[in-house]
This record gives sequence, C-alpha cells and structure tokens, in this order.
Amino acid sequence: MKITKSGKIHYLEPKQMADSGVSVQGFTTRHEGVSRPPYNSLNLGLSTLDSPHNVEGNRSILARAFGTRVEKLVTVTQVHGSDLLLLDQPNPDFAHFQRLECDGIVTNQTGIMIGVCTADCVPVLLLDPVRRVIAALHAGWKGTAEGIVRKGVEAVAGMFDGDPADILAAVGPAIGPCCYEVDQAVANAFREVGNDFDACAGQAGEGRWRLDLVEMNRRQLLRAGVDERNIETTRLCVSCEKDLFFSYRRDKGETGRQMGFIMLKR
Repeated sequence: MKITKSGKIHYLEPKQMADSGVSVQGFTTRHEGVSRPPYNSLNLGLSTLDSPHNVEGNRSILARAFGTRVEKLVTVTQVHGSDLLLLDQPNPDFAHFQRLECDGIVTNQTGIMIGVCTADCVPVLLLDPVRRVIAALHAGWKGTAEGIVRKGVEAVAGMFDGDPADILAAVGPAIGPCCYEVDQAVANAFREVGNDFDACAGQAGEGRWRLDLVEMNRRQLLRAGVDERNIETTRLCVSCEKDLFFSYRRDKGETGRQMGFIMLKR
C-alpha cells in the first residue's frame, strides 16, 4: 500500500483493489481535517469527545473526496464483537444503522460508502470484484478471537454463492507487536478457540505477550479460503507513526479515529 490523495484526503490505498477498478477504498490518516488537538485533525470517530460538528465535517470531507455525500457514509456502533450488518437493499435508512451495535458491514449496493473506525484495532476491507460485494470489518482482539474476518469472508462469498478465492483483502494499519502487549486472559481467549496465538505472539515477560494482530487476521483470511496472493497488508504501526495515525493506547484514550472505507462504483 502507498499513501495517495483524493480531494483533501491522504490515505493508504490497497493496490490490488484499486487496480480492479470496481471500487474506491482505503485507510485514512489523521491529516487534512478540521478537528483540534488532541483530535487533530481528520478525526472520523463519533464515539470520541471531539465536537460532533467537527466529526461530521471531517466525514463530509471524506465523502466528497470520493464523489458521494456524507449521508451515504454508513458506519455502526462498534462493540468489539463479530456481528455483521448486511445491506442488500437500495436506499436504506442510513441514520438508523449508526445506532446498530456490530463490528462489520457487508453490501452489494453501489454508491454506499461503508467504513469502520479504529485507533489501534485492525481494519479489514474485502472485495469480490466478480460478484461486486464489499465488506468493512473492525477486528479488535475480541473480534479477532471470535473470527470476525472468517464471518466477513463467508458473508461476502455467500451473498451470491461466491468463491472466497475471488476475494481481495486489505488489512490496514493497526498497533504492531512492538507496542501491543496482552495478558494471560487474552492469550487464553485465543487458545480456547484454536487461533494461532503462539505463532503470532512473542513472550514479553511473565504472563505477558507481544501480539501481532495484523498477522493473526492475515492467517484467518487464509483459513477462510482467501488466496494468499490476494491479501495486502501494511506493517505500519499506528502507535509508532504518531504523525500519521491516532492510537488509543499511545494517547491514553484521548485521541481520534481513522477509518477503513470502501465503496462500489456505479
């Protein structure tokens, strides 16, 4: 992935998805918005203590950069789980979805931008360019342990009896193992459901591990049937890259949110 620009927005663009020509998508940085410190400047998270007026302004900047309206930017209330919202009808009640508690969105509707907000967790985008289905997934450690990526792949492939091997996946910037320590309870949660915890975590002390959530989700994509050649990742750590990204842990909770977004072209 490389940082590119559309309108005022600087964002990381997954190359394979962009090359497909089917959709627009990416992972925002913290730049070119209207929010003031500590949310400076492109804070897209409605769950923060930033002014709602500023957040709506930032979301409008994002929507306009890709030729749509903020009313057609669909997000949900993320709760660190693995439930998904399925949008398969035109002209839904967009405002209603913001109040729904889930951590992923799947749609086959054109002109609707779907997104997930993150500030350490892993944003994952999926695209089936053959059947024109997309997904945006929020994979925190709990959602990862519950297999939200697998559920997302199954939902995208299942909408039109598709093949997971056709799906393109982009795993966006998240907190890296350099900065992300977890405890025994987290380790147990992964081990109990058979995830590759020990392959993705290094010992950091007694009862402490440095967990690579990006790698964990990449492995889940592979197990779900996504071709390894179709998976694009970035090793940028949001905690290390203070000039580019928000990080909840680094900033002790007082920070903004970037967004992983995707929209099918008409």
